[in-house]
Amino acid sequence: MDIYKRLKRTGILPIITINDAKDAVPVAKALFEGGLSSVEFTFRTDAAKAAIEAVTKELPEMLVGAGTVLTVEQVEAAAGSGAKFIVTPGLNEDIVKYCKQKDIPVFPGVSTASDIDLAVRLGLEVVKFFPAGTTGGIANIRALAAPFTKMRFVPTGGVNAKNLNDYLSFDRVDACGGSWMIDQKLISEGNFEGIKKLAKEAVDLMLGFEFAHLGINDPNEQAADKTARFFCDAFSFEYIPKQPSIFSGPAIEVMKSGGKGVNGHIGFYANNVERAVFHLEARGYTFDQTTARIDANGERTFIYFEGEYGGFAIHLVQR
Repeated sequence: MDIYKRLKRTGILPIITINDAKDAVPVAKALFEGGLSSVEFTFRTDAAKAAIEAVTKELPEMLVGAGTVLTVEQVEAAAGSGAKFIVTPGLNEDIVKYCKQKDIPVFPGVSTASDIDLAVRLGLEVVKFFPAGTTGGIANIRALAAPFTKMRFVPTGGVNAKNLNDYLSFDRVDACGGSWMIDQKLISEGNFEGIKKLAKEAVDLMLGFEFAHLGINDPNEQAADKTARFFCDAFSFEYIPKQPSIFSGPAIEVMKSGGKGVNGHIGFYANNVERAVFHLEARGYTFDQTTARIDANGERTFIYFEGEYGGFAIHLVQR
């Protein structure tokens, strides 16, 4: 999986300013265990180079990048330490050209149409939008994306738990950069379990899992009709005939001729099924790829887990 796709699947890019390189590995490990497998170490302190080097050595499964990169020399230092991508606060042509020459993914900061126009001319298709919170947020990104039809964005600056999903709901936003899940006080106290907890909360918020519906297997249409009408009559649910099932309200689906699962199936909403599959596979779950539904962008919007739980097959469906 290439770096651009990996960042999109991860969805959140934690941005860390490390004051002491000894904290880099414990912080990165806490983020990884919390479900965040990408990280950006900023070159705002002298510890950045050593932090990148330590994490890439100790946690090779972590995708590590360098941020707040201001010079070509810093690019060289970061890449030499193992950084797999470069992030800059502004659109530095020298850095972009150098990174493209060396085949290093680079995400320069942009905030105007002129910035994005230059990024297009430099051959870029993904840029950092910075500072997102004070330059119009998601509304401005949507407006700027309209004329630049192939450009994708990684908003950073002012992104937090309250607005994360507002940004990610736009399909031209690949990921969001932020540091709300990395409390500097927790780092100084050595409370890496606290950082792990914040990372997990951020991932859960992003994925947005929620019960969608219960599917009940009936052997034929007559039986399904009887079952569905029971729920509708008893609980005043709406009777919604479909193929190959009948819904009693939005949350009970009665299959007309059986279906997956011994007893039926349970559906769960996810904000983004493709991203959810990536994170769940990282936790060790597997999926039946033959059940996937693919959208026009080639991404999965529906899929079943492998196996059954309590006699029920389980699937994800895009919200």
